[in-house]
Amino acid sequence: MNVFDAIILAIVEGLTEFLPVSSTGHMNLARHLLGIDPSNEFANSFEVIIQLGAILAIVVLYWPRLTRDLEAWKRIIVAFIPTGAIAFALRHQIDRWISSVPLTVLMLVLVGLVLIVSDRLTAGKTRFKDINEVPLATAAGIGTIQALSIVPGTSRSGASILGGMFLGLERTAAAEFSFLLAVPTMVAATGYKFVSGTHSFSSQEWGLLALGFLIAFVIAILSVRFMLSLLPRYGFAPFGWYRVGLGLLYAVFFLR
Repeated sequence: MNVFDAIILAIVEGLTEFLPVSSTGHMNLARHLLGIDPSNEFANSFEVIIQLGAILAIVVLYWPRLTRDLEAWKRIIVAFIPTGAIAFALRHQIDRWISSVPLTVLMLVLVGLVLIVSDRLTAGKTRFKDINEVPLATAAGIGTIQALSIVPGTSRSGASILGGMFLGLERTAAAEFSFLLAVPTMVAATGYKFVSGTHSFSSQEWGLLALGFLIAFVIAILSVRFMLSLLPRYGFAPFGWYRVGLGLLYAVFFLR
């Protein structure tokens, strides 16, 4: 990996981590286009670090709520429990699924189609306009649906947002619940990847890690703000159409 690779991957991570478009699908495609071997140990460690940069963006954006809102934390923790339990139970299967290109293409398109019609399907079903109105049982349901994101191409944010909307959250509230739920979910996931790997970096590699972390952090902040500004007017349909297009592009590159 060189500086150019690091910048591109960090931008892709920051842009896609919190949008319902499958950051894993984008990262795999970016690595393929950059010619980075899937088994490249440093590249895998780099992905973990830039994910931490993206997580920090949510911590900064939602610092007041994360540090003062106990009611929100109750719901975040309850939602995280089923996600964590299911992901841990299927952790060995995940490694086999993640390399399945047909499954990735299928889920990119399928979840994209659901996003396109999500506003229509949930019209008139909104019961909660704020996270703190969500019953704990509903929070657990959202976390269970988020666990679908262990299937490549699904998208963690896509699953949790759709889960929130179908269980009665207004779409902006569903997006914000997804952002907050990302904190324990991604800390656990990246922590597991980090302790499972081997880490011995050169001074140049430490520089790439720092650069990637910073870029992913800044881009993730901009990406979240962009998404929140888009939702009131356009909903999730644009992301759905984008996913369908990405799925077709994925098929062209990987199913030849």
